[in-house]
Amino acid sequence: MRYLHAMVRVRDLEASLRFYRDALGLVETRRRDYPEGRFTLVYLAAPENPEVEVELTYNYDDEDYGSARNFGHLAFAVDDIYAVCERLQAHGVTILRPPRDGRMAFVRSPDLISIELLQKGAALPPREPWASMPSTGSW
Repeated sequence: MRYLHAMVRVRDLEASLRFYRDALGLVETRRRDYPEGRFTLVYLAAPENPEVEVELTYNYDDEDYGSARNFGHLAFAVDDIYAVCERLQAHGVTILRPPRDGRMAFVRSPDLISIELLQKGAALPPREPWASMPSTGSW
């Protein structure tokens, strides 16, 4: 057995690509359009392990997927959690659980999928503005 990917349904493909690709830094590995089935699949991966993918499923017809809290979260190890959080903020993403401890942060995608960011190796020394930033909303 081999783990292949996690699939998340997205309501707005372009907004989701701006989040996962442009802000988070994943790379699009492939795309498949199925006009007869009225959906598009976009596969993205972290640059360090492209064999494990996130599949974005975009259905052409509008559908309410709920809040997506029952999904849990996707987790990514990052080289510098502070730099990643700064890049996400620059793209308009709210840091819901700031990396106060230099180790862990949470954000949400445009479709409310929780994304956990974990510092590779040891936690970075706490620093501002993160150390005193409160959590926002739920993740």
